Amino acid sequence: MILKKNRVDKKNIDLIFKEGKFLVSPSLTFKFILTSNQNPPRISFIAPKNIAKLATKRNKLRRRGYTALRKFINEFPFGLLGAFVFKKHEEDVLILENEIKNILNKIN
Repeated sequence: MILKKNRVDKKNIDLIFKEGKFLVSPSLTFKFILTSNQNPPRISFIAPKNIAKLATKRNKLRRRGYTALRKFINEFPFGLLGAFVFKKHEEDVLILENEIKNILNKIN
């Protein structure tokens, strides 16, 4: 997991989904907004119910996502608010790391 101060709160998630841009990879969609403030990046993972019915499996997916994100959190630009949304059930952390790295390259 990453620190709570580095995760997006519910109010900003609504803003991201209304006004944000998005990038797509095979198992993740990244929706984001670049704000003008110089706060550290705030990123969350969302696992919808249509991906995994049980809450324990959705939480497991989110934890795997945060584990993969931990390597790259400092490389995201300051002022970024974003949310990774799972498109399919992916438990391999290495695949998630590669997809996060590819999305990061598209942003920078």
